[in-house]
Amino acid sequence: MRTVTGVCHHDCPDSCGWIVTVEPDPEGGPDRATKMRGNPDHPFSRGELCPKVNRYLDRVYSPDRVLTPLRRVGAKGEGRFEPISWDEALSAIAQRWTAIIERDGGEGIMPLWDAGNQSVLAMHAHQRLMDRMGASRMVDSVCGQAAGVGTAATYGSGRAADPVEVRHAKCIVLWGTNTRLTNRHLWPFIEEAKATGATIVCIDPLRTMTADSSDMFVQPLPGTDVALMLALINIFVRDARIDHAYVDSYATGYDDLVAEASSWSPARAAEVCGLTVAEIEDFARVVATAPPVHFRTVIGAEHREHGAQFFRLLAALPVLLGSWRHRGGGMSRSVGTYTSDAIGSIAAPSLRSAARSRSLSQNQLGRWLTDDTLAPRVSSLMIWNFNPAVTLPNADAIRRGLARNDLFTVVHEVFLTDSARYADIVLPAATHIEANDITPSWGSMHLNWNRAAIAPLGESVSNTELFRRLAGAMGYTEAELFATDDELLRLAMASGHEFAEGITLDRLQTEGTVRLNIADDFRPFEKGGFATPDGRAQLSSEAMEQRGLGRVATYVPSIEGPHGAGASGFPLSLMTPKVHTRFLNSSYAHLPNHGGREGGPYVELSESDASARGIAPGDTVRVFNSRSSLTLTARIGTTVRPGVVAVPFGWGSADHPDGRTANSLTNDTLTSFGGGVAYSDTLVEVTRASG
Repeated sequence: MRTVTGVCHHDCPDSCGWIVTVEPDPEGGPDRATKMRGNPDHPFSRGELCPKVNRYLDRVYSPDRVLTPLRRVGAKGEGRFEPISWDEALSAIAQRWTAIIERDGGEGIMPLWDAGNQSVLAMHAHQRLMDRMGASRMVDSVCGQAAGVGTAATYGSGRAADPVEVRHAKCIVLWGTNTRLTNRHLWPFIEEAKATGATIVCIDPLRTMTADSSDMFVQPLPGTDVALMLALINIFVRDARIDHAYVDSYATGYDDLVAEASSWSPARAAEVCGLTVAEIEDFARVVATAPPVHFRTVIGAEHREHGAQFFRLLAALPVLLGSWRHRGGGMSRSVGTYTSDAIGSIAAPSLRSAARSRSLSQNQLGRWLTDDTLAPRVSSLMIWNFNPAVTLPNADAIRRGLARNDLFTVVHEVFLTDSARYADIVLPAATHIEANDITPSWGSMHLNWNRAAIAPLGESVSNTELFRRLAGAMGYTEAELFATDDELLRLAMASGHEFAEGITLDRLQTEGTVRLNIADDFRPFEKGGFATPDGRAQLSSEAMEQRGLGRVATYVPSIEGPHGAGASGFPLSLMTPKVHTRFLNSSYAHLPNHGGREGGPYVELSESDASARGIAPGDTVRVFNSRSSLTLTARIGTTVRPGVVAVPFGWGSADHPDGRTANSLTNDTLTSFGGGVAYSDTLVEVTRASG
């Protein structure tokens, strides 16, 4: 028996350390992982795993796992396949790709991936082959990109505070984040602050477990946060709470921002946000009188038409209050800007094709898959780390595109997901305990080494091995396409960046988890030093104004928001929260000890909205808009406020009687800037189902 240390690869800020127990097979077969537990020596997760990963071995050894290449024998979406050999699968793929390249060029092939595994090799193994083929490029992202660009509009980059510094704050504002559920290992650091007198404030359109654990809860209407921030600034100016010494030294555009905020009285913001004046005044008082203040957010608020403006203005608040002077003050979001700087690219510039110029937005997959005028039309998809049929907005359009008979789709997966059911070829993917990789964190300042605990089951392969095999099948001979995992990882750790100085692959493999070269008492903007042209925070921006995005951030109603022009006929704002403890995005929902224990999908309404529609708890209802409809069971609760309904996200089509999902309803309008998507700006109506 032996133990092997690793780290969770999921798209979660925590990147928890684990220990896998491995034992010999008594019948002489491959070694078997028999236990997984948290690693008590991991500096951030400290030995605790979430309910998902506690049962990760159920995923590894599931009888439903794909362990051999498969070829579709039924209709697309039906999920009927037959096993084939790797040679047959690779030959079929190479033949189709070669024909597409000869006819349309490499841009007829589109790689699609996301952060199903956010490790270095797992996410970036494709770059060399796709560059060599001249394939189309995927741009934009449903998560993280708009938040980073919005923050950079004020700070010049997406960098902000180290989240664990909340332990030194006296007021912690959790804005648009359900920290106790989705960033659970940060919560003990918040409790440290609370034990020394810190006040915890939660701002969220939904009442969450984080809201219930906070000292103050403010519940604005969805998408109205910028109006609330402007009212805070109005009060800070009125009550002389601005740190003028800091602003004068390290910020530009103060007068412009104050002029905009001057028209946002607490009364005006209260009307827009659906709050009382007293709630806004009390919130402002708590924030302004308890330095240092730490504003904590992640990605929830960016999923709106003007989501990037949220981050642009939130970044201004700690500047106005001078919070960056103090240990524990400032604003934190993703620290991926630090870890990504520390890790070098594993691409090979010599392979880049000058013909590879077309970019298509991940966020509007359904639109371009069904666009007959796109030239050249996308004729093949290569999908890994991703289940777009469930996780992307406007999902019905995506399924129509995936069902195209002329579209050749290859999916590298662990299970037959909703997306894989539309594939022509499914290739078996290794799980994370079956592959070596470096896993950075976007929630703590650490790089982590994941050591393979067991050999890949069946005929499954890692992402790097997949792309090496595909390159060989295509007849390519460039040595860069066949680099080993060790060569690629050593290249990644040779960035030369100051954050990674002294952090080698060998050191990572020995120590398991290494903090970036960033001081524990980290105050990135204590003395200015913003990544802007003048080194000062941009509270207003002529460049943004020239782009039509406003000299200062201001409140603009979203088209599908509570006060938007799209409200006619669909009066309820739809939220699709992550409220399940046993699955993440679309992962785990199909496993009996995960999704099976969560009770199935539902819609939650407020008591007043349910009463107005004659809906009682347990009724079968129809949730619909112009894009689609869902048949769900109604719950009446206090999570939502009047005018808002919630359909938890992550359930697959098999969990819905009509074969649709929450994202069948959602909006794929792009954000006003930043490359995000407005799926949280979605309006619906709910009625009792006929019969």
